[in-house]
Amino acid sequence: MPGKLGRTTKQRMAILRNQASELLWYGKIKTTAARAKELQPYVEKIITKAVNTYDLNEEIDVVTKDKKGKEMTVKSVKDTPKKLAARRAIMAKLRDLQEVKAFNEKKAEFKARTADVQHPLMEKLFNEIAPKYAQRKEELGQGGGYTRIYLLGERRGDASEEAIIELV
Repeated sequence: MPGKLGRTTKQRMAILRNQASELLWYGKIKTTAARAKELQPYVEKIITKAVNTYDLNEEIDVVTKDKKGKEMTVKSVKDTPKKLAARRAIMAKLRDLQEVKAFNEKKAEFKARTADVQHPLMEKLFNEIAPKYAQRKEELGQGGGYTRIYLLGERRGDASEEAIIELV
């Protein structure tokens, strides 16, 4: 039975959504032990859905006309309906994070780097995290176990048990 964390349903879901997004973006977050234990199955289900559908793409030929009116055939990669449904289900469970400009990066370089990316967290999940765990699944022959929790001890001030949850 899931814990309620002393919050209403909307507040609890907002906490899980925010912390899951931060965990997938940064790979590791520090929180209370109770929140980490509630967050772990939430994130594992998201990663499992991404691992099962990340490679479902189809190539299509798109006929376009250039400036001179000449027809050109361009190959385009598109998501299958199953992957699109999984992507939308995952987007409903996460908060969309935006790319941040690096310290010495120029504005033009930042725009060029992020021009074709609409949802950076989804791109990271399907292009980096899911292939890594799919390979791990093939090598070890097991699914799941994508996160680990380290207990740190009590926090000063309110003596709440702290923990670090990270992607394996």
